[in-house]
Amino acid sequence: MCLYPCTGTYRDSTDIVKRFIGFCQASWRKTHGKETLRVAIIGQSLFAVEVYKAIKSNGHHIVGVFTIPDQGSKEDPLATIASQDAVPTFKFKAWRQKGQIIPEVLEQYKSVGANLNVLPFCSQFIPMEVIDYPQHKSIVYHPSILPRHRGANAIAWTLIEGDAKAGLSIFWADDGLDTGPVLLQRECDVLEDDTLDSLYKRFMYPEGIKATVDAVELIALGTAPVLQQPVEGATYDPALNKKDLQQVQWRLSGQQLHNFIRGLDSSPGAWTCVSLEEPTESTVWQEIRLYGSQLFKESSIPTGRPVYFQGNDKPGIQWENGLLIPGQDGKWINVQRISAEGKVMKAANYGRQAESSSSAAVELTEDEKAKQEIIRQVWKSILSADVSDDTDFFGAGAGSMDVVRLVEELKDKIGVTLQNEDVFMATKFNELIQCVISKLRGDGSDGSGKVEYDAIVMTVNNREIRFPHQQFINGKFMDAASGKTTAIINPTDESVICQVSSGGVEDVQKAVEAARLAFEEGEWGKMNARDRGRLLFKLADLMEEHKEELATIESIDSGAVYTLALKTHVGMSIDTWRYFAGWCDKIHGSTIPVNNARPNKNLTFTRREPVGVCGLVTPWNYPLMMLSWKMAACLAAGNTVVHKPAEVCPLTALKFAELAARAGIPPGVINIVTGKGSIIGQALAEHPVVRKLGFTGSTETGKIVMRACADSNLKKTSLELGGKSPFIIFSDCDIDRAVRLGMSSVFFNKGENCIAAGRLFVEKPIHDEFVKRVLIEIGKMSIGDPLDRGTQHGPQNHKAHLDKLIEYCDIGVKEGATLVTGGKRADRPGFFFLPTVFTDVQDHMYIAKEESFGPVMIISPFESGDVDGVLRRANASEYGLASGVITRDLSKALYVTEKLQAGTVFVNTYNKTDVAAPFGGFKQSGFGKDLGEEALNEYLKTKCVTIEY
Repeated sequence: MCLYPCTGTYRDSTDIVKRFIGFCQASWRKTHGKETLRVAIIGQSLFAVEVYKAIKSNGHHIVGVFTIPDQGSKEDPLATIASQDAVPTFKFKAWRQKGQIIPEVLEQYKSVGANLNVLPFCSQFIPMEVIDYPQHKSIVYHPSILPRHRGANAIAWTLIEGDAKAGLSIFWADDGLDTGPVLLQRECDVLEDDTLDSLYKRFMYPEGIKATVDAVELIALGTAPVLQQPVEGATYDPALNKKDLQQVQWRLSGQQLHNFIRGLDSSPGAWTCVSLEEPTESTVWQEIRLYGSQLFKESSIPTGRPVYFQGNDKPGIQWENGLLIPGQDGKWINVQRISAEGKVMKAANYGRQAESSSSAAVELTEDEKAKQEIIRQVWKSILSADVSDDTDFFGAGAGSMDVVRLVEELKDKIGVTLQNEDVFMATKFNELIQCVISKLRGDGSDGSGKVEYDAIVMTVNNREIRFPHQQFINGKFMDAASGKTTAIINPTDESVICQVSSGGVEDVQKAVEAARLAFEEGEWGKMNARDRGRLLFKLADLMEEHKEELATIESIDSGAVYTLALKTHVGMSIDTWRYFAGWCDKIHGSTIPVNNARPNKNLTFTRREPVGVCGLVTPWNYPLMMLSWKMAACLAAGNTVVHKPAEVCPLTALKFAELAARAGIPPGVINIVTGKGSIIGQALAEHPVVRKLGFTGSTETGKIVMRACADSNLKKTSLELGGKSPFIIFSDCDIDRAVRLGMSSVFFNKGENCIAAGRLFVEKPIHDEFVKRVLIEIGKMSIGDPLDRGTQHGPQNHKAHLDKLIEYCDIGVKEGATLVTGGKRADRPGFFFLPTVFTDVQDHMYIAKEESFGPVMIISPFESGDVDGVLRRANASEYGLASGVITRDLSKALYVTEKLQAGTVFVNTYNKTDVAAPFGGFKQSGFGKDLGEEALNEYLKTKCVTIEY
């Protein structure tokens, strides 16, 4: 009768006695707690180091470490950490000789007195005399869901054979090859573009460490299962160390080719032979290895240079984004990198002379030189050797695990995020330094160089400015598909600044598809939230470095006074990006107590998830700031975006796109399509892939947008629309302050301000004095070139708006309002409109009800003490964006605040917005919020998950 409560076979009576003793000890541990184990670690690499540390932290004794011999002067990290802890460390070159265990090796092993062997990552063959010696035997980590993919290259075969699931097993070692009973298993989905590296980093490494440590704890508790591996489904795959097994076979479909190449990525790499000339009998073929495979999903195949493969009658295509390879089923894959003659390069660059700029070394600053020495010390630690500028990482003995270590250490020590392929493409120390410095400086979206575009270069405002004039899609500046352009006019002198691409529906389609791929398949969707925040902080830093240039562009493009553009248009934009960058890793759900399904229990929690591809349409009054208010929250939530800036002033949006690429925002995350709102905005509203539209503009256009969003796919919508904000000034106020705030509430940013006070209600006792003082202050205003530092009032944004202001004032005069000053275009070149004041404005008048969106002050008196009466007049509007009140009476102020029907209420101040405070309107001023934590809700969806256990 078997007394040990598990299945298994026993070799002899001694084994039965050991198992019986183990059963008794397990029963004792169940009663008295877990056993403190004496563990021998047999293995190597950082994986084994992390297992070592975790087992030790759980209170067990590491009594011995058995690892591989030093490679030259390079010691395995497991040996290093064991030596630091004074743990006996053995570096056996071999455990057996002629099939028999070496006696002195066995004796040295027995000397540590282990009662459990843990093999977390072991490349050596360990004899059964060692495996069976400890009381609790030996457990082994294996990167597959046993019994499938037994053998040395389990992860590779998981990918090559197209398995939908990958996983790992912790099993009890026996004398077979990965055939022992299973202790525990864990699995994960295989993603479409997973490689050896991504699968290892995402799952096998962190979960493998945790699973190994959990297995040790189950043994310590006496509850570790022993589950025999089934025969059904068992496979044993050959090691992929033979070159013939690494060769691409051309009989495969596109999916099979993709699986084969990614299964060998990044080591050793699938290989084939190619020629850039049409083959003849004398063709000399060159061997290359292929990396970075992705399924090609675009509907049209791009044009490019043909590439011929030995043994395949179908040529590939070398294009700007890689090397397209056809499968036998007509499907294509795209390979991003190749190696030829031992040098890894972008596939698009194969056979082409490298640009001279890419090889030119940049001169390092003192801070960068300090970082260079930190990197040198990391290399020395990994390689256990001196490091010169020409030292080759792999030539000095580094392996694939060392790449992981290098990437992680550089992230921790100098704050740079590298990908494994960066190391493979810059194997020499001086090459990697150039790559790292380029990334730290933000010189390119991939760290390889400056962002390329056809720049408009101007000398203005005592500085040289450079900015793009093409739309920005999938990380590249490009002309509109139609080739059409729009002239951008400087409102100060009516000159043409440049021609900007005028996109259409085809461009929107291309941009949305780029955003979809970036969200669903790209690095952005896989990125840690904290890493996403780091990129947004870097973008904000770049904006600050270029703030004078951005403010200058904003001034010539929109007419904004330079000093105001510097402080508000640009300054608040930078603050917005930093604020939302800080939110990236603080977006989380909650756990919710629900009724349990007795006798079981339930756990319910929520997840806050990005909605996907978002469309953003912004107005012309604050071009950069409106972009930032919406896009920063959108990206912080993890979405991707297609943005349509105002047709008349898109230049800061395009300069922003350049800075975003330089900050390292991946291609496709931000796309900017310039042109007409009636075409591009409508196409975004109607697009079935766009899941959220954020719009700022007029109420009339907002209604059209909302209908299109509903008819297309019921996409989530937020609208910030028109306003006619009331500003109530009570006679108990500080009159000087009231005049100052009244002026600011109307004339700030030339009146092109969504929350501008559209109507001032002034209590009769101070009405005349208020008007008198306002006219005095208007007389002091300096009107002129917005780049002059003394200018207070610049030109209106564009000619059509100037004409509307003139028409607006004409209507006011015709209806009987008193035009006190202004009401007409200034007598000078440019789109200048004089600051205007109307009094005696009655509630029924057009100018009392409709927004001017310009420097027009509308003043109406109200009876002394008639608080409720003036509130009724203030609220008698379909708009409800903002409002204001000035009074010394706190009770009155709070009462008015409660009754005003507006999304924002200012008390004894005006225009005081902050990135942390939510902003949005009521009624026909729209719905949804920009800024503050509430803005994140506009770009997130909540998923509820309930688990029964």
